[in-house]
Amino acid sequence: MKSRLQAITFAAILALAFGACNSGRTNDLLIHKKWRVYDVVIPPGTAYDITQINQATELKRGYYTNVFYQFLDNNLFIATIDNKPDSGKYKLLSNGKVISVTAANGLRSSENLVTVVNLDATHFDMKVKSGDYYFILKTKAE
Repeated sequence: MKSRLQAITFAAILALAFGACNSGRTNDLLIHKKWRVYDVVIPPGTAYDITQINQATELKRGYYTNVFYQFLDNNLFIATIDNKPDSGKYKLLSNGKVISVTAANGLRSSENLVTVVNLDATHFDMKVKSGDYYFILKTKAE
């Protein structure tokens, strides 16, 4: 019984350690870069919806034509839309698979959750919700 409890405790510690490492890796890849949006696509496996397809095209050609995001020290997040910066706070959740973005005061009443779809040193694809639909914002580091 004692060895089983020790094994479970050890497994839990390993899971926490690996989770913390993954969050740290995500943060290391995100931080101190300008992530410019270059494409807006529909998540794979989504049922065909002409309204969603049209919205993705409109978002790409309109709202996201001049948008970039920055993740900085002390969990500072800056979104620049058409050369107008707005700041907030970010926090990594779910072992770095989800990013919580809030207003600068950190209140979760204005929280937006972003799912990390793909992240490496030069590309960051994130799943976001806009209105009734989910979209993937494809970004490149500048």
